[in-house]
Formats: sequence, C-alpha cells, structure tokens
Amino acid sequence: MALTRRQFLTLMGGSAGAAVLFQACGLPEKELLIDSPAAMPEDLVSGTDNWYATTSQQGGVSEGIVVRVMEGRAKKVEGNPDYPLNLGGHSALSEASLQGLYHPDRISAPLVRTGPRGSSEYREISWEDAVARLSAQLTELKDSNEANKAVFVSNPVGGHAGLVLDRFVTATGARHLSYEAVENNVLRNALKEVFGTDSIPEFDIDNSDLILSFGADFLSSWVSPTRYARGYGEFRQGHEHRGKLIHVDSRFSMTAANADQWVHVNPGTEGLLAMSIMQVLSADHSDAVFGELDSDGILDSYSPVNVADVVGVSADVINKIAEDFSHSEHPIALGGGSAGAHTNGNQNLKAIYSLNRVASNIGKKGGVILNPESPIAGVSAPKATNTFSEFHRLSEEMKAGNVSVLMVRDADIYYGMTDTADMKSALDNVPLIVSFAGMMDDTTSIADLILPQHHFLEDWGTDIPVAGPGYEMVGFQQPVVRPFFENRGSNLGTKGFADILMTVAQVMGQDLGLSADTFKEVIRNDARKLYDLRRGQVVSSSFEGFWNGVLQRGGWWDTEAKERAEPAVKRLDGVDRAEFGGTNQEFYLQPFISTLGDGTGASLPWLQAMPDAISTATWQTWVEINHKVAEEKGISEGDVLEIRPSNGRVIRALAMPNPAVPPDTIGIPIGQGHRDGGRYSAGRGANVLSVLDPKVDSDTGSLAWAATRANITMTDEWIRVPKFENTVPEFPRDEHHHIIEITSGEDH
Repeated sequence: MALTRRQFLTLMGGSAGAAVLFQACGLPEKELLIDSPAAMPEDLVSGTDNWYATTSQQGGVSEGIVVRVMEGRAKKVEGNPDYPLNLGGHSALSEASLQGLYHPDRISAPLVRTGPRGSSEYREISWEDAVARLSAQLTELKDSNEANKAVFVSNPVGGHAGLVLDRFVTATGARHLSYEAVENNVLRNALKEVFGTDSIPEFDIDNSDLILSFGADFLSSWVSPTRYARGYGEFRQGHEHRGKLIHVDSRFSMTAANADQWVHVNPGTEGLLAMSIMQVLSADHSDAVFGELDSDGILDSYSPVNVADVVGVSADVINKIAEDFSHSEHPIALGGGSAGAHTNGNQNLKAIYSLNRVASNIGKKGGVILNPESPIAGVSAPKATNTFSEFHRLSEEMKAGNVSVLMVRDADIYYGMTDTADMKSALDNVPLIVSFAGMMDDTTSIADLILPQHHFLEDWGTDIPVAGPGYEMVGFQQPVVRPFFENRGSNLGTKGFADILMTVAQVMGQDLGLSADTFKEVIRNDARKLYDLRRGQVVSSSFEGFWNGVLQRGGWWDTEAKERAEPAVKRLDGVDRAEFGGTNQEFYLQPFISTLGDGTGASLPWLQAMPDAISTATWQTWVEINHKVAEEKGISEGDVLEIRPSNGRVIRALAMPNPAVPPDTIGIPIGQGHRDGGRYSAGRGANVLSVLDPKVDSDTGSLAWAATRANITMTDEWIRVPKFENTVPEFPRDEHHHIIEITSGEDH
C-alpha cells in the first residue's frame, strides 16, 4: 500500500526540528536548526556551544533540562533552572540520556523478523513497507469486526503523545493498556480516596518542619526524587530551625539513612502504625477533627498497646511519634514504596495520608498542595496504569487466541511480569507483535515487526506531570539535535512515535480529528490555546514570540492557577493484616529500586556503573542480608546465593552482608537480568521481578511486590562484587571454595 504525499509528510514530521536557544532573560531572535550528520564536516567545527531547553520524562519522572550542543552533537545535560519541578537539579537518568542518544545498539531502521521468535534474526525494511504491514493487519481486524483483538500496551503516556495515542486506539478499535513494572496504582487510588484526586499532589516538604514518611524512599527513587531532594535541602537548612525526618520502613533505604529516626516495622504493618498514631492524636483533639473522619469509632482498637507487637514498635515509640507530629507547626505524612506493595497496600496508604487530614495541612504551607486540571482540554497527565490483575487476564486472553496484534511501546512486559503470570509463554500465541522501541529490550527482541521511534532528544512532545508543582503547567519537549540516523535517508532511520501513529491512521483512512498533518503542528495548535489565555509566566505580543518563549523556557506555567476546592472528608477504614506467599520461607523478600529504575536504565553504562547509595555495588545483582545472619550461615560477601520462593522459581545473586538489614529480611535490587537490551545489560545479573508471588492488593488488584517470602541456599561459587571502592577481603577464603572473579571497568 503506497503512501500518499500527505502521509509521507506526516511520517517525516518528527524528523525535522527547531531547537530554541535557552536564555535566562529575553527571547532568541530566531529558531536555530542544528545539523547532526554522522560525519562532521570540517567547516561546521566552530567551537561554539549552545544550550537548548527541553523536558525529560524518562522513568515516569518529569524534569526540565537544558542540553549543551556543539557542532550539532549533544554534549552535556543540566537541570533547567526555570523549570518548576527541579529548578536546576537533574537526575542521573537525565544525565545518562546522552548515552541513550548515541548508544551503539540503537535500532536504525524498521525491522521485520526473518528467523524464529527470539532468535534476533531481522532484516531492514522501508518505512513505507513497515507502515503498510501494520495498517493492513489493523484494517483486516477492523473490517472483520475483530478490532478488539488488537491491543496496544504502552508506558503511562500523557501530554499530546497521550492524546494521539488515545485517538489512534479509538479510531482503530484497538484496546489500550498502560503498564508499569513497579505500579503506582495503589498510591494513586489511595490519594483519590483521601483527597479526591488521583494525581500526585505537591508535597511542600520545603516548608515543613516534620516529615513522617512510610516506605516512600523519596530521596532516592520515589515519584520525583530530584524535586524532593531539592526540597529536602530547604527543609534541613532553609529555615530558622532544622526540620526533623522520621522514616518508617522495613528496609534500610537511602531515605532511612538520612532520617533523624529510622523506625523499623514488620513488613505490611505501616498502616497499622499510622492508625495507632491517629488513635493517640484523637485523645488530644476535639470531636470536630475526628468526628467525620472516625465516625464509626474504629480508632479505639488501634491503641499503641494493641498494635505494638504486630508492628514491631514499642508503645512508647508510637506515643513519641504522635507527640512529635502533634507538636509540629507544619507536619506532613508521606506513604509509598513498600508500604503500598502488600496485600493491604491501599489500606496502608489511605491510613497514612489520612494523617494529613488530622494535621489539617491540605492546601497550606508545608502541607499537601493539590494539583489543578490541565489548562488544555483533552490533554492531561498520564492516567493510572492498568493493574497486574488486568495484565494477568490479558495473558490468559493471549493463550486463548483472543489477541491477534499486540503493539508495544516502552512497556517491557516480557521482563517486568512475574513468571507466575505466564506472560512469556502467552506472548508466543500472539500472531503479530509490533514494537515501537528505539532500543532492543526483552519484549522487542521477540517482536515480529519493529518501527523504531526517535530518542526523546530528537523528538517533539509535551508533559503534564502527574506530580505537578501545585499549579497549572505544561512542559514542552523540543528536538535539540537532528535525528542521529537521518543520514540513512527518508525511508530508513527512526521516526517520532506520534507521527508514526498518525501515518498509520491516515493509511487506514481513519481521521484522528487532530486538524494537523504532523505532531509538531498538533502541539503548536494547542500552544495557541495557551497563548490565548493571556496569562502565565510567558507573555508575548505575538504567537511566534510566545512559541519561542515556551520552547526557550522549557514550558508554560501559571503560579496563580491553583486548585482551590477542598475535597470532601473521607471516613477512615480499618487496616487488615498483610498476607504473604510462602509462609514457611525464612525471609521476607524485598525488591527495591536502585540506580537502574525498573530496569529501563540497564542499557546505559553510566547507570550500571553508578554505585548504589547504600551498598555502593554496581553492574550486578546482590542480596542485602543481615551480617550476623550471614555469619551464622557461613555467608561472606560475594558468595553466590540461590533465592527460592515457594512458587518454585529461583534466581542467583551475590551476597552483601550489611548490619542495617533486619534479620528476617533480604533485599534485592530491581533492574538486572535482561535477555536483551544491548551489550551492557543482556545476560547480566538476575531479574527479581520474575520470581515474585502473584499476590495482589485486595482493593485494587495491583501486584503486591513486597509480599513474597523466600529461602536462600549457598552455592560453591564466589564472584567479586563490583563496588565503587572495590573489594578488600575480610579474610583469606577457604581453598575448597570454587572462586569465579568477574570484574567491571571500575576494577581495572
């Protein structure tokens, strides 16, 4: 099926971009087109660098960045000092994005599988051929009234890319499921029940004087760590007195290490502790505070004496936490991470966030600031993802032959779904798997057709952050360099994701109702709506001046446009006991996010080499285990251990004894163990997500990823743990040990 000129222009729409120079004041005189050819002509080497503003939405975290470009090549990433969420800070993932842009294993043209599935045997085809193949399959399903057998699985997509995706699946009749390996569903559901909104509020920790955090490792990996780290500095040093941090967790995390008080609790009991704190507070407050919140009087059963043994915290400590919370002027309670990853996770988080109701800090300084709706109708923050239970049902549908076409974009379900969901074998039953990835990952490596998307530094986009600043904002993403594979010609190389969807829809004869031929035009059209508001931080007498202004600043925001409605009071519910898989297993298995995120960062060597904040380990999968327990079992650092849940799955990882690890717990980082993903991640370490029990949150159906128990057994192998400070042997090893040494670049 040949492409028309209009369709071809749509497909090409994301490959030609205009980068606007970042300036602290004033507007640039014109847009600058910066070429990035594969071989740099000598006459382009000027020695002059420029900085361009854009946004990064990697790993579900929104950050404004500026990129240093010299001779058409992106050289350095810094935080955008204007961007409300990070105000000049930026994460390691944003820094490492340059390695994603110039990664040697990027896919440089559309591919079609030629060998058995998973064999990595592909051949290049043209974009015209690739689009025709996908559009023909979707048209056939639609014409035969089986359009619902086409399923699109993506990462959480918001902004204008989300708008195009929504219009595409509606027009083609496909179903859309949104996927995260480590779900935020429980958090967003609890926030909706407590505050009336499923967007994540602005937690004003900058102006708080007491943070009571339950499981939320906000200084390392939770929601928006760059923003919270900046606020934490203000919390500690920006006021007359130093703020106090109390962190409640069953694992010693980065946030626990920085806390004034780490309160260790038994896994899954965080909500019981929150209820007990409220019970103590209820004795000191009038009925006006607790009348509606506890109209059924359920708090009476959660006194410190009643819950102390279950929680693993003495009644005196519970009373002292309640006293600190009550006597603070601007206290705030946060909950997330492992606290929401149990079978009672939603109940835990509802109890935790209800502490803010008791503190009456909603919409106040140092409290919880609710985010308003998007200023552009129909363009919103990413919606809550589908749950593990829904993906488990999708797996069953695949096995039953009810999915004919599976389209996947930035959602590695082959890697992220626990093996107990049987997703790997289910995928074998799908006749056509289409991936839009620009890099191989585990799911893309078994795809039949690959339509590679641009790297985000080459593409257009917008961002309505799910964790906003407490007022209206829209981040603008512009291409800061020309597409790296542009030299391969217009029918090869990579294309913008939204432009690909728009082209497929045009070939199918489906009108998406966007009134634009390219994705850039879609964004410009809605930028006019912002311009017509005549408010916000970017003001100009002409639209072109406004357009350049939002690009040079990285977005549009209006600090006066805030959420003013006070949500209705939600009544307290009880908190059930958490359930665990493998009750006869010795240890609670606690996965945690380290430097690689949920695994999407494993292909980037800068992230692989970045030391874990607690262990300083790199490049491998390790097991945090209590040092005394390890000594009793004869385990030393580097011993290869087998981790065995009761479900029959097993992984191997390296022992890392640590005195801060609770005796009944082992911690394993998420992110390694990929079958593919490029030379830096394939075949390295182990995937802890694959061995988790299929326990789910009782209210939402989300995966209770902290609800697995496991035993450990020693092998006769030893591997030197690659660490930031290298390894100093504690004592000579026994000769009968079979020793294997694996070194990374840091060991040389």
